Amino acid sequence: MNFVEAGQLNVAYKDVGEKSGIPTLLLHGFPYDVHSYDDVSTILADHGHRCIIPYLRGYGPTRYLSPKTPRSGQQGALAFDLQALLQALDIPRAILAGYDWGGRAACIVAALWPEKVRGVVSGGVAYNIQNIPAANRPASPADEQLWWYQYYFQSERGRAGLHENREELIRLLWQQWSPTWNFSQNTFQQTCESFENPDFVETVIHSYRHRFGLVAGDPAFEAIEAVLATQPKITVPTLALLGVDDGVSPPRHSQGHEANFSGFYEARVVKGAGHNLPQEDPEAFAAAVIEISDRTKG
Repeated sequence: MNFVEAGQLNVAYKDVGEKSGIPTLLLHGFPYDVHSYDDVSTILADHGHRCIIPYLRGYGPTRYLSPKTPRSGQQGALAFDLQALLQALDIPRAILAGYDWGGRAACIVAALWPEKVRGVVSGGVAYNIQNIPAANRPASPADEQLWWYQYYFQSERGRAGLHENREELIRLLWQQWSPTWNFSQNTFQQTCESFENPDFVETVIHSYRHRFGLVAGDPAFEAIEAVLATQPKITVPTLALLGVDDGVSPPRHSQGHEANFSGFYEARVVKGAGHNLPQEDPEAFAAAVIEISDRTKG
């Protein structure tokens, strides 16, 4: 495990592959961790990539540097963390690949700082930037029921449930979001260690409340959030991978997202995979990263 101070955090990260390899950031989501990329990073390292795999804020050994820093999980914070990590590691330009929270960070950095990004692989949702000003517009009842956990987290009952029953709750989410993934108890427990981070609950709860505009964000990210409210286009080459069996972000949620991209963009469905794409189908995820790398040589 490696550590580096970046922005508001002391970031814990795995570094897989030769240091001279193609810089590739692999970004996990909620409620997962760096083990989502154990197989992907091995494949990519064999193809000449240097894989940096950070624990996001509130997960695993990553820690806030100051007790005064708001435990914010808002999208602007995730993007700030990612660009700060690139700067701290002296990586001027990288491939960004992620899903869920990690995919959101990748999309935002690509939209706001395209000079830092060679290409993007976005898992689960193609254009993964929240439209917070429109967050209270109702979706179809079929979609609303997929997001029950987000509504649960708006209440203090939900906060207590995540704190007291986190393993049972997270196992349920894994099962619902990836119904065809037969993960082992060892696989689950390996990742559950990351949820013992002392700031996990507060960071998660803030994330799900902020995206509905129900709590204030960290003032440090107001400028970023203001730009994100305009839904900026992504100009760098992007491949979206959408799991056919995704129980929280099914492929239909990415219909029409091509309008948010002005460069190369393609969305592909992955059969037999759900929400945790890199761990469920590491070959498909790694192949997408390699393809983006090949498309952006030079």
